[in-house]
Amino acid sequence: MLTEEMEKLALSLPGTQENAHFGTRDFRVGKRIFMSLPEAGRAVFKFTPDQQRMLLEMEPGVCAAVPGGWGERGWTSFYFVDADEELVRQSMETAWRNVAPKSLVKKNGGT
Repeated sequence: MLTEEMEKLALSLPGTQENAHFGTRDFRVGKRIFMSLPEAGRAVFKFTPDQQRMLLEMEPGVCAAVPGGWGERGWTSFYFVDADEELVRQSMETAWRNVAPKSLVKKNGGT
């Protein structure tokens, strides 16, 4: 998957806007970030620590916890270039659901 495809997919999620912080592009719902694109080929997703653990066990070559406290809170590097497209989509949607208002998630088929 290419960076442009990641951008398009992120912006297709309801309520998503592109912004930036600390010189890094990010994607948010309201003021809450669910994904950033810090460098070519790598996204950082907002997962819960449990979601992160599960993904690290299932996809160790694709994912890695962000170093330090951010990673302890669930922020996860996701190397998307050679990743399965469905895994990318599911991971991004999970990160989006983690930060989106519950009313928006429910309105768009989430629980």
